[in-house]
Amino acid sequence: MVTDEEPLTISEAALLIRSGELTPSELLEQCLSRIDRYEPSVKAWVYLDRERSRRDAERLTEELKNGTNRGPLHGIPIGIKDIIDVYDMPTGCGSKAWANSYARQDATCVERLRQAGAIIPGKTVTTAYAYIDPPITRNPWNLERTPGGSSSGSAAAVACGMCLAALGTQTGGSITRPASYCGIYSLKPTYSRVSVRGVLPLASSLDHVGVLGNCVRDLAVVFQVIAGYDPGYAASSQRSVPECVLRIDEFLTRKTVSQKNSLSRPGFQIPTTFFYNHISSTIANFFTSFHRDLLSLASSDAVIKEISLPPIFANIHRLHRSIMAVEAAENHGSRLQRHPDDYPLRIRDLVQEGQTISASDYREACVLRDDLDNQFCNLPTIEPLVMPATLDAAPPPDTTGNPWCNSPWSFLGVPTVSIPLGWSDGGLPLAVQFIGAEWREDSLLVQAAAVESAFRNDNAFQPRGLPPVL
Repeated sequence: MVTDEEPLTISEAALLIRSGELTPSELLEQCLSRIDRYEPSVKAWVYLDRERSRRDAERLTEELKNGTNRGPLHGIPIGIKDIIDVYDMPTGCGSKAWANSYARQDATCVERLRQAGAIIPGKTVTTAYAYIDPPITRNPWNLERTPGGSSSGSAAAVACGMCLAALGTQTGGSITRPASYCGIYSLKPTYSRVSVRGVLPLASSLDHVGVLGNCVRDLAVVFQVIAGYDPGYAASSQRSVPECVLRIDEFLTRKTVSQKNSLSRPGFQIPTTFFYNHISSTIANFFTSFHRDLLSLASSDAVIKEISLPPIFANIHRLHRSIMAVEAAENHGSRLQRHPDDYPLRIRDLVQEGQTISASDYREACVLRDDLDNQFCNLPTIEPLVMPATLDAAPPPDTTGNPWCNSPWSFLGVPTVSIPLGWSDGGLPLAVQFIGAEWREDSLLVQAAAVESAFRNDNAFQPRGLPPVL
């Protein structure tokens, strides 16, 4: 029996839809009911089109009756961050001037979701131009805390069951951090794995499209749909997309049969010097407990060891900032000059900073990035690296939090997965992130699914369902 108090994962909903126990129209109404319940206080959406969504749900319901099933996203409501174009919906980008600027076609990632049968209820709140100025959205677990940014509305909407997954973007920490603060899961794929055609740029060599969802398998389901070569996007990778969902299912099936309550895949590594001097005591205690539990849950053939990152990593945040600022100035400088009142303080400062950085300094930062990338790729084993997803639990709403734990992996363009694995004393979610080798989302997702499964079986992390109505 499906109840409104038990939000479904995509994986669960797809089974119910395929069996006829749930229709796309019924699932959409559950999500719209939660929007009615939470939206007045959480403010996750900037635009909703209920009637169009209902028409789409009815059409997809009829398709099923006629024997057409588009796959695991058939009839699944998915939110779209409001810097990503959705046909005939405004792409406001957190801007007052662009609030009524309607898109004339779908972004590539949205087009692929539609082809797979997803329902797009509307656009989720973004911070202004996907940077770090605070949004109107609030953290659903505590309205006096930030949901993070810049994919603020996407994270809050999924956490409240307003949609079953959402697309976000990340240039620094804009997918991982909001997901972690709101107690949901996230995937930032390898750079250029998912096309950014139809997505407002912030820093073009750092921008990623990714997924926020309710379990690791759901991340894989959406990723399989949106990833892949796009001839209309110059930087799009032509590498084949790995089969992630099947690999997760094979692992979980094998584990259920032979190794309950244990991890059966080796290769977790924890950096010894990279983050310990920066995280709060809340995160330090949480991560120490996670590390201890990971050791106890690991099977005898698993390898969990500490690793030292190359000394050049000490420069990574400065280099990321320089490249991001220069490219933000390139993308937004002329518009900032024409419409200064449409840029809040922090994005304005970033653009103006980028205008002061010389071309030679920018080139040097790009060369050093290549060096860092080579050194990271040449580590003895890097799949996956494990570290906290944030420096602290969600802070007050005058900030979106610090992306310190996330920006290195956006800078290098390697894939990351975050999973919620604890709670602070104040009832706020805490998360761990896994960093993998570029192009190896399949292996990374399997490793994350192994941890998710082992911890849930061991009751180390108990999800709390929907947030209370605050």
